[in-house]
Amino acid sequence: MNFVFISPNFPDSYRNFCIRLRENGVNVLGIGDAPYDELHPELKEALTEYYAVHTLEDYDQVLRAMGYFTFRYGKLDWVESNNEYWLELDAGLRTDFNIITGPDREQIRKYRSKSLMKDYFRKAGIPSARCLLVTDLTQAREFVQQVGWPVIVKPDSGVGASDTYRLDNDEDLVAFFRNLPPIPYLMEEYVQGEVTTYDGVCNSKGEVVFAASHITPNSIMDMANEGAPCFYYVDKNVPEDVERAGKAVLAAFEVRSRCFHLEFFRLTKEKAGLGKKGDIVALEVNMRPAGGFTPDMIDFGQSVDMFQIWADMVVFDRRCHQYEGPRSYCVYVGRRDGVDYALSDEDLLYRAGSHMRMFTRMPDAMAGLMGNQVAVACFPTKNDVKQFIQDALRLRGEAPV
Repeated sequence: MNFVFISPNFPDSYRNFCIRLRENGVNVLGIGDAPYDELHPELKEALTEYYAVHTLEDYDQVLRAMGYFTFRYGKLDWVESNNEYWLELDAGLRTDFNIITGPDREQIRKYRSKSLMKDYFRKAGIPSARCLLVTDLTQAREFVQQVGWPVIVKPDSGVGASDTYRLDNDEDLVAFFRNLPPIPYLMEEYVQGEVTTYDGVCNSKGEVVFAASHITPNSIMDMANEGAPCFYYVDKNVPEDVERAGKAVLAAFEVRSRCFHLEFFRLTKEKAGLGKKGDIVALEVNMRPAGGFTPDMIDFGQSVDMFQIWADMVVFDRRCHQYEGPRSYCVYVGRRDGVDYALSDEDLLYRAGSHMRMFTRMPDAMAGLMGNQVAVACFPTKNDVKQFIQDALRLRGEAPV
């Protein structure tokens, strides 16, 4: 099997996808914009060959790399980045090289357009926020009269909470239209809830071979735009209602042979037309692994190897390994440079002790949302998680809780 992995060096942990594929007997070929000498030694070992391009943004350069690999190794069986930013690039390459193990240019649209997602949520029977594709100020005001303030505006096709804003009044609305970006934007009614996810891997039949769930109590939009404290945790188990909703959405989208990261709101306040407090409401789908270090957190908390589970799906179309280790809550806290925290990094490490699983720096490209200093730890109870978050984010001069 010839597998082309796009940008195998970023994020850094993605080299594990290549390593597990190689261990499963796959011929792994890499295309990226980093010089070969800068690749991690383990990644170099996993790749049969690496083709460096000046930029992955230039489709012709990547096309030539694919052509070279076809000439050198024959028919290419897979192409994948597992990266939201490159999903359309992946789909274009599949289309042009007749690779049928993933979505093509046309199929990828339903995974990328946040307005089109609404049709599939309805098909799945999961409520989602009312929305409007932004066109003019008059139409937007009519929409606000229907749903009330505040409203959310975001790119119809975008990554996570980037360029997503909350508008609280007509003054905000007018200012938004005065500086309306030259891309399709979506306006949604505001939903009060904490984000809960359904993350995992499904095979070519659409069967879920592994799933986990993580919860983000704070607003992701505020983390991205306001520098709000970043923290979330992987649950010990997938809640039953999240699993039901997740499988219904996967079936509606006809997801096959890939990682998935589905986002839902769990309502913290009753919302007319959507549900009661505690109900599940669809937010958006992402057909790739959860971002940042979440795959590592899933491994830590669930005692699994998600990279291996994915590689087994690619090669054997099933889950091949049984994992019987203990489960725990795995929490992420991102501390921001320049903030005067009560505990130093050394004090936080000492206090967490053997619970700490990862203490490292976040790449600058992701630090605006996720914080600069990463602290990941595993605990047996939610109370332990809450205490760790309070310890990590407490500011100097604030009393301990």
